[in-house]
Amino acid sequence: MKRVPEPELMLSEAQARAYALADFAEPHSRYVQLFAEKFPHRPARATVLDLGCGAADVTIRFAEANPGYAFDAVDGSPAMLKYARRATARHQLGHRIRLIRGVIPRVKLPRTSYDIIICSSFMHHLHEPGVLWETVRQYARVGTIIFVADLRRPRTADRAKWLVEKYSGAEPQILKRDFFNSLLAAFTPAEVRTQLRKTGLPELEVEVISDRHMIVYGTITESVPSCVLRSVTTEKIG
Repeated sequence: MKRVPEPELMLSEAQARAYALADFAEPHSRYVQLFAEKFPHRPARATVLDLGCGAADVTIRFAEANPGYAFDAVDGSPAMLKYARRATARHQLGHRIRLIRGVIPRVKLPRTSYDIIICSSFMHHLHEPGVLWETVRQYARVGTIIFVADLRRPRTADRAKWLVEKYSGAEPQILKRDFFNSLLAAFTPAEVRTQLRKTGLPELEVEVISDRHMIVYGTITESVPSCVLRSVTTEKIG
């Protein structure tokens, strides 16, 4: 099935509210568990960049599981960040999670590099995935841990409909619609591997973790000159 891009930002209040109130405990907790499994020797204290944090549910779960981590969490949707602020306040994590409104790769961040870069359920929103890997390269350094979790595109639209009913059958219609659109907009593992080769990130692994999710993870082993990054962004990556 050919990829069908969706809007890059969830700007409407209805979308943000449905997403913020939905039950993502199972996949989001699994992301945190997998991060711990893949990086058993991760630092106890670290600076973390979260790209496309949304309502910050994943950010909060990472923060609670790793009390020595300080986060810069970026999202381009004011509606999503409103719910993220409420959630971080409710969990009393405002002192460790700094929410930043901005769109990659143009967003200006307070640090030049981070110890860890995470990203969950964001890549499939991007019309051009190269901007994600460009941003990863821009704010990573040798030794930076990368952990990206996202949907993977099913083979057919019928399979996507089946997944929607299986995992969000009881959710509001707006969430079911967005889930279906996101499945159609997601990338396949093979497409992501191609993206990584083109952007000079061959050290990152791509692994299927469920019937609808995959992770991309690894540690940056060498720096890439800025001229290489600029050339990558001028080439279409599909």
